[in-house]
Amino acid sequence: MKSKNSDRNLAHAALGCLLCLLRVARVVVVGVLSSVAHAQPAGGEPSIAFFYGANPPVAPLSAFDVVVIEPDSGFDPLAHKSTHTAWFAYVSVGEVAPQRPYYAAIPKAWLTGRNAAWASTVIDQDAAGWPAFYIEHVIAPLWKRGYRGFFLDTLDSYQLVATTDEARARQQAGLVAVIRAIRARYPQARLIFNRGFEILPQVHTLVYAVAFESLYRGWDQAQQRYAEVPQADRDWLLAQAATIRERYRLHVVSIDYCPPGDVECAQHAVAAISATGIVPYVTDGALQTVGVGPVRGSN
Repeated sequence: MKSKNSDRNLAHAALGCLLCLLRVARVVVVGVLSSVAHAQPAGGEPSIAFFYGANPPVAPLSAFDVVVIEPDSGFDPLAHKSTHTAWFAYVSVGEVAPQRPYYAAIPKAWLTGRNAAWASTVIDQDAAGWPAFYIEHVIAPLWKRGYRGFFLDTLDSYQLVATTDEARARQQAGLVAVIRAIRARYPQARLIFNRGFEILPQVHTLVYAVAFESLYRGWDQAQQRYAEVPQADRDWLLAQAATIRERYRLHVVSIDYCPPGDVECAQHAVAAISATGIVPYVTDGALQTVGVGPVRGSN
């Protein structure tokens, strides 16, 4: 989700759960999506929220076990230490936007393509110096600020520029090197993937959870509209989720999108995702409002 990458699932599902029924819990009011039923996670699954707006509202977000924050929002994780809520930083691996502070330091030869929908540039994961650069310029500053978890986005962006099996294999090897470099430098770091299904066989032991977007309801960034997810795309994602949970024993969360204030849409999405055994989180297309999902203490 490119801080923000929700059209990805619709675009990539063609390339590339669970029979554990979750019950819907008490009705609560959260942000703009009010009076929506929250689900109780099964089997000790964590609740995970994603908020990319400025001035994150700490009180409602603290109802979740993990909250992914846009680190350029000015949020200070050290000022909001909690024994209950872990604050994760959003970081992009496969792409970079010009406004990121490290953009100017990236060698131009490493910038290999464009994602027009997000006005961002695709980075060559095969560049020899990329893992070390990523640690020093992206992860290390956030670790110093107090983040101990990271949501790794744009793990599939290489597919926009790699057109052969050989090229894709090189890009995947580069991604694996980045993941291993993060954990080598910071062994206690917890990592959440946004997709990255192709590299999980090599790095699943280093991952805390895997998220994907749009199991039932998606956001089309190019068209600036909300959309129903086709059944074929949903079936493919459910198969991926089954592998992740059964083979790798990792937490799985689906981030779905509904218009702010559309209670019926959000309630339906939460219930439908929960029924698959996947942890739901439903929010607006820009992730600027506190969304709906399982919260701590729901019963």
